Amino acid sequence: MEKENIYILGIESSCDDTSAAVLCNAQILSNVVANQEIHTEYGGVVPELASRAHQQNIVPVVHQALEKAGIKKEQLHAIAFTRGPGLMGSLLVGTSFAKSLAYGLDIPLIDINHMQAHILAHFIDEEHQQKPSFPFLAMTISGGHTQIVKVNSYFDMEVLGETIDDAVGEAYDKSGKVLGLGYPAGPEIDRRAQLGNPKAFKFTKPKVDGLKFSFSGLKTAILYFVQREVKANPNFIEENLNDICASIQYTIIGILMDKLKVAVKQTGIKQIAIGGGVSANSGIRKALKDAEQKFGWTSYIPKFEYTTDNAAMIGIVGYLKYLEKDFSDFDVMATARLKL
Repeated sequence: MEKENIYILGIESSCDDTSAAVLCNAQILSNVVANQEIHTEYGGVVPELASRAHQQNIVPVVHQALEKAGIKKEQLHAIAFTRGPGLMGSLLVGTSFAKSLAYGLDIPLIDINHMQAHILAHFIDEEHQQKPSFPFLAMTISGGHTQIVKVNSYFDMEVLGETIDDAVGEAYDKSGKVLGLGYPAGPEIDRRAQLGNPKAFKFTKPKVDGLKFSFSGLKTAILYFVQREVKANPNFIEENLNDICASIQYTIIGILMDKLKVAVKQTGIKQIAIGGGVSANSGIRKALKDAEQKFGWTSYIPKFEYTTDNAAMIGIVGYLKYLEKDFSDFDVMATARLKL
């Protein structure tokens, strides 16, 4: 007997991207993302403006996702949405919309942890995308999060270590701001790093116990370094920009890889999956590929469009939860600080 196709609508609104995706089982039929350009003027996400833009974007984005998928809303089996973590105002827009639509269609509502979704994005059915087998280590690296997680099964995850202050994406953005680069600075630092000498300038790695991360000290060190050098030579940044970017990136990737080596040693697990916006970085991808050769690791890197905030990753977790009949009550609340 042929198994029934399950259609899930995923909704993601945790930060400044409004996204909707339609899945048929574990396959993506559509994945629509509306970016909010307005934040570039402010050098960071302004929560009030973000929630307002979500309100404007959510109806057209969901409509477009359904249209692209060739699915009528009446064919949907369930609606999955990001419950947290994220910006409260942004989360509320997605949560309210998902509740209303699921209630109106009389179908199940499924709440999703955003960080779990970054990890389970690896289980989207895609050509050329290999899926890790359990157990594996996941490193989630983004603007708001830096974590190493032991993944025993779809819904059994153990955080082994996380940042005690700033996330890795924030270290990129704040460093970029000091250098006069636009927001978000990560992609531009990555681009310039490939043209520079990674050992031109040395930054001290923070000493943090075990598998915890810390990036606030590094941010401060970069700020003081640039201020000191500019004082001596006002043209220092423009004369050395590629080398500065390469040195910053080299230090950050060194910190991430050092912690991964400790995690592999502690757990004996050599399967490494990465997720989150910073996993789009070419330096971290290369470092993982090098580690495959050097240490015998197997690394799993998602397709670029599943690294940043997107609804496809919300949809795949929704599908996996649907199979378990793990549905939410309609009084479920958005939570800005939701633990994994």
